[in-house]
Amino acid sequence: MFIKMSSIFIFTRQLLIICVLSFMLLCFCNGRVLNQNSRIRAVNLGGWLVTEGWIKPSLFDGIPNKDFLDGTGLQLKSVTTGKYLCAESGGGTIIVANRTAASGWETFKLWRINETAFNFRVFGKQFMGLDTKGNGIDMVAVSDTPGTSETFEILRNSDDSSLVRIKAPNGFFLQAKSEVLVTADYQGSSTWGDDDPSVFVMKISGTPRGEFQVTNGYGIEKAPEIMREHWKTFIVEDDFKFISKNGLNAVRIPVGWWIASDPTPPLPYVGGSLQALDNAFSWAEKYGVKIIIDLHAAPGSQNGWEHSSSRDGSQDWGQTDDNIQQTVDVIDFLTARFAKSSSLYAVELINEPLAPGASLENMTKYYKAGYEAVRKHSSTAYVVMSNRLGPMKPRELFPLASGMSRSVIDVHYYSLFANVFDNMTVQQNIDFIYTNRTAQLNYVTQSNGPLTFVGEWVAEWQVTGASKVEYQRFGKAQLQVYSRATFGWAYWTLKNVNNHWSLEWMIQNGYIQL
Repeated sequence: MFIKMSSIFIFTRQLLIICVLSFMLLCFCNGRVLNQNSRIRAVNLGGWLVTEGWIKPSLFDGIPNKDFLDGTGLQLKSVTTGKYLCAESGGGTIIVANRTAASGWETFKLWRINETAFNFRVFGKQFMGLDTKGNGIDMVAVSDTPGTSETFEILRNSDDSSLVRIKAPNGFFLQAKSEVLVTADYQGSSTWGDDDPSVFVMKISGTPRGEFQVTNGYGIEKAPEIMREHWKTFIVEDDFKFISKNGLNAVRIPVGWWIASDPTPPLPYVGGSLQALDNAFSWAEKYGVKIIIDLHAAPGSQNGWEHSSSRDGSQDWGQTDDNIQQTVDVIDFLTARFAKSSSLYAVELINEPLAPGASLENMTKYYKAGYEAVRKHSSTAYVVMSNRLGPMKPRELFPLASGMSRSVIDVHYYSLFANVFDNMTVQQNIDFIYTNRTAQLNYVTQSNGPLTFVGEWVAEWQVTGASKVEYQRFGKAQLQVYSRATFGWAYWTLKNVNNHWSLEWMIQNGYIQL
């Protein structure tokens, strides 16, 4: 009897252990438990497969007429009226020259055809052009798509590049005949005097430098050579060796939607980035590095910024079901290609969608479909969902993500880009990390919710003249706080001409120690 009861006890205990282990495994598989050693300590490979000009400005050096890239904002003041050109009502009607100050309606966004020919897009997204339904010379902004009648040449004064004349497709120059009448019927040369109605004072209000700008800037003949050399040399195998030897265990690799069409993506993009990503997986496998594929630039741009490859600052992603499905297809392609790699650790469905343009309804629709696309090829890859930027609730994705296995919420924490940081001292910045960032991270970290990931942060701030020791304290504070994220963190970025944004430089020079 004793032996029998003893056997039952042993069996029961073994069964209990099996049940506990099974429950722990189930929890792990649902993405709810990651021990400290398993958490991501990553660096972003920013500026590599998705161009950001501020990371490597020299990439743009060889572009002819590089002041006039796609999306460049021009504000044009007539020297005769002393007023700015404006798309009346923001677009849909005439062009006038009667504004005393320049803002949105007075800013024209360039679409670059080549180094000398351009379209002018107005605030309402129409294009400035000739009134082809009228007298053929009045300037209007009524066309939603640019054609010959909306294509202009910009001529700059050789002595003063802020003075320009604009040549219309009919061969004549634009002139401000009055404050309410702008026409394309001025003939001949100019002395560039203040009495010439065809002369305008030009102010450039911003020049984005993203993937669209660099490829369209160089053009179809030169861009392939430039970009392939960049992909070949900016990130190399030794970088993965460096990463593996310096306390990091992963990389987050931003990619653009056009990579799924390699080797012949739609213009102006060029083929070759997929081969670079293949190389990254080979190096990662060799050095035991995990990879998070991050869709950084979605079709139409999810936030209007250069890092999402917006042509002119417009945010058109998610406006149609076809657009969303195209993005899902990109995720499907990437997961299918790399699902068998031991280094594929996670797929981030989209980076920094901006509210309210990227509505919660469309984000939910996309995240559901993107999740299923990943799961079709991999049951183990984590699926990362980026929190929307702008007016939103930090937990708004929880009802969706909590029901998904191995789901992760990505939050980005920078001590920049907000007025609250403008006048902070060194200690106030550090206190903000320990107090405010801790509270924010705790708020989005729930035992029954998705894992949390600080997908972008940097040891840079708005403090001027800070010492090395102060930078070290600032970086250490962030490491201590962000290491509590249940999925991990990723520094932005590995390489950058701005030293504190380069984790490679920060490690090599003793600013950050992992």
